[in-house]
Amino acid sequence: MTDIFNEIESEVQSYARAFPVVFERAKGSYLYDTDGKAYLDFLAGAGTLNYGHNNPALKEALLEYIGNDGIAHGLDMHTAAKQKFLETLNERIFKPRDLDYMVQFTGPTGTNAVEAAMKIARNVTGRHNIVAFTNGFHGVSLGAMAATGNSHHRDASGIPLSGVSHVPYAGYMGDDLDTVKLLESMLEDSSSGLDKPAAIMLETIQGEGGLNVASNEWLQAVEKLCRKHDIILIVDDIQAGCGRSGRFFSFEESGIKPDLVTLSKSLSGFGLPFAVTLIKPEYDTWKPGEHNGTFRGNNHAFVTAAAAMETFWSDDKFQNEVQEKVEHLSTRLRDIASGYDRKLIKAKGRGFMQGLECRDGELASKICALSFKDGLIIETSGADSQVVKFLCPLTISVEELNKGLDIVEKAVKTTLQEEIKKAS
Repeated sequence: MTDIFNEIESEVQSYARAFPVVFERAKGSYLYDTDGKAYLDFLAGAGTLNYGHNNPALKEALLEYIGNDGIAHGLDMHTAAKQKFLETLNERIFKPRDLDYMVQFTGPTGTNAVEAAMKIARNVTGRHNIVAFTNGFHGVSLGAMAATGNSHHRDASGIPLSGVSHVPYAGYMGDDLDTVKLLESMLEDSSSGLDKPAAIMLETIQGEGGLNVASNEWLQAVEKLCRKHDIILIVDDIQAGCGRSGRFFSFEESGIKPDLVTLSKSLSGFGLPFAVTLIKPEYDTWKPGEHNGTFRGNNHAFVTAAAAMETFWSDDKFQNEVQEKVEHLSTRLRDIASGYDRKLIKAKGRGFMQGLECRDGELASKICALSFKDGLIIETSGADSQVVKFLCPLTISVEELNKGLDIVEKAVKTTLQEEIKKAS
């Protein structure tokens, strides 16, 4: 069944190695293989399917649009689908949060939105350097890759990556070192070797970096630093946004208002390629077509994105339901980890970006492999793939959530008991 993939698909394939079956259909929180076996999906398109597979409200809107011969591809021309998306974004998301952004439709990937944000910051300030953080992940095109910390991705570039300075993220040096104060000291010291940056770019929750969480106080301090030194603040909300943190934007709880925000992944709500860069009006200084892309007009994604905002973000009901399930997930993960030494395993993360940090990647990989055998799709993250990472659909039922947690708990017990036995 998988011969054709082995025969002509590139060796670059990744997820297929961890989940070596052929999937045929999907619904809600489940994927089904060609034999009809159901797999509970705690990967959700790496955070792209926040509303589950083939969400009925989104599917109905898309099928109606296609059935009426709606425009599929429109470059950056004005279309009725784009108009509805922008109106819905403004009414359902921006205005209730007192946010004022211009919307740039970039190429349909997160990394393209990041590239656009970096270019805006450099063009507006006239400075070239960008400050990014240890364990950050911002994409794998060359500019975004320069801001990405992981050597696995950086080493594939083939050329030196420049224009970005990496500094310690929140908690990177332990709780005793204030990394924002360290950054400020470097900015104010003319001999630190740190060129004054055009922008500071961060994730409030580092997904690929291992579910590292910045506190509200740390984020507020970074924003204050940016205002003091005339530096543009970019929040990469590609994975943590669109409700993944428990609120639509991951930075809402902190009260900060970034100058630029990148969104992709679950923005379409349906798994359709779609990305935007949100720009404070005073920084929207692009010349026409200066940053473009053939597929920046994915009207099918506009349709499902608008439907997602209308269905889930018209009031606080969905957000409150998500936060209740987040609390349940947090409790269960703490309980699973509590029976073992913290050096072996511990719970971490925020919102629906939580997981179990293991001593090393070998333990985490074993837990994921055992979980897959029992019908659960779940991946690892972190510099050494040491974190078992939960990216459940936000629409998951409590029963489905518990089913997946039970599978992981069983896999943890089997893996760690074997490890303890080897050590004794």
